[in-house]
Amino acid sequence: MSLTRRSSEISETHDAGSLFATWLAPRDIVVVSGPLGAGKTALTQGVARGLGVRDRVTSPTFTLVREHECDTSSGITHLHHADLYRTNSLDEIEDLVFEELVEPSGVAVIEWGEMGDGLWPAGVWRVEIRVIDDDLRDIIIHETPPGRDVTGWDAQ
Repeated sequence: MSLTRRSSEISETHDAGSLFATWLAPRDIVVVSGPLGAGKTALTQGVARGLGVRDRVTSPTFTLVREHECDTSSGITHLHHADLYRTNSLDEIEDLVFEELVEPSGVAVIEWGEMGDGLWPAGVWRVEIRVIDDDLRDIIIHETPPGRDVTGWDAQ
């Protein structure tokens, strides 16, 4: 079962990310896919806002991983934002040691995460952003960890 939410502007993508953040729990991994310019970083910026991140969130394309402190009552203290676009192999991705990045109180959002398929544990979130046209996107949740309630996603 997939859940779809339509976005026609960046603020709506941010809002979708903020709502998504309310469903996250410590140790969650979110694998985000979509073409260049689809809005993967915009969605992550919304997640960061929803987790109370105060610093600026930009794409970690050249650094691969950025860590942000969270201020939320959910028990999540760190957001690890990764971008696998510039990686060349599963071995290189495995060297990033994502299991260590998602410490007991952290979550990871991984742009171009499909490049690491085969490495992710069971129960990761899988989110795809599809470009409909220049201004329109569908944000689709394909997989959720077992037992998660994602009420309100399709209603928007």
